[in-house]
Amino acid sequence: MEAGKYFLYNNKMVASGKAVLTADNRSFRFGDGLFETMRLTHGEIALSGYHFERLFSSLQAFHFDVPAHLTTAFFLEQIKKLAAKNNHQKSARVRLTVFRSDGSLYDFANNLPNYIIQTWPLKEAIRLNDKGLKSGLFTKARKACDDFSHIKNNNFLPYIMGALWARQNKLDEAVILNNYNRVADATIANIFLVKDGKIETPALSEGCIGGVMRRYLIECIKKEGLPFEETAIAPDALANANEFFVTNAVRGINWVGQYDRHNYNNQLAAYLYDKFLKGKL
Repeated sequence: MEAGKYFLYNNKMVASGKAVLTADNRSFRFGDGLFETMRLTHGEIALSGYHFERLFSSLQAFHFDVPAHLTTAFFLEQIKKLAAKNNHQKSARVRLTVFRSDGSLYDFANNLPNYIIQTWPLKEAIRLNDKGLKSGLFTKARKACDDFSHIKNNNFLPYIMGALWARQNKLDEAVILNNYNRVADATIANIFLVKDGKIETPALSEGCIGGVMRRYLIECIKKEGLPFEETAIAPDALANANEFFVTNAVRGINWVGQYDRHNYNNQLAAYLYDKFLKGKL
């Protein structure tokens, strides 16, 4: 999927491929930044309130000094402007990356946020996958369980290595563990499992990303009164589950058909998709 012909850098429209960062950029050198990945449909960001609440709380946690003009309304206007320039208004994946500028680890000019917005075209609305994903357990890297582990930060090493491992092993996804050898999440999604009618997902304290689709789906599940728990999940629990599905803001719900040598159905995943996502996001 090719990015649009233009991106926005600090309110400036820039042709794709043009360099805007220096070799001293702190995001490049240290991963000093964070990002949001969103779905744009007919000019509107799905679950935008959740996305920007997470963005601004993450900026606060990263000790950015946010100027008064950087508001939700400002970013939404910027996204729509770029989508129109790239002719991506109908359906697009949007990435908003925020980062500190140049400097060394201890010596840098300020805590002001810089940002880049990019868009990619999407061919279809959120839909449930017809064929179950193939997944496996990645064990070479671990997610920390700390005050920053739920933030989508620019230092994504466990996910990068997990995605490379999955690709090398002809898998669609990889399960990422935390430093207690329990399930954290997948490379680009949060994990849910179903066992005997009960839905479980790793708690935020287990090191998973605080996903927007995760949050939305949890609220829907609770309103529906379905048996549910945010908890600690051992890898063995995935093998013993009846269903296993993953969620993110761009793809919605994707059900896993195979994990290791275990196969799963998608009965509840299909119900949740039809009830809460289809035609709504």
